[in-house]
Amino acid sequence: MKKIVPLEEGDYYLTPEGYRCFTAQYLLKRGYCCESGCRHCPYGFDPSTQLRTGKNKLKKN
Repeated sequence: MKKIVPLEEGDYYLTPEGYRCFTAQYLLKRGYCCESGCRHCPYGFDPSTQLRTGKNKLKKN
């Protein structure tokens, strides 16, 4: 079951188009890759190949 992680300051920003863009900070707190090709994916997912390219780019604090 996926856990619900409450949003905190720094977890997202609004794009010029008005979309909410999650930061790597939030995606790491969430704890899994959704495989949607997130702009700041710390899990190394490549939507063109549908593969994760190895380890996390960032370390969890």
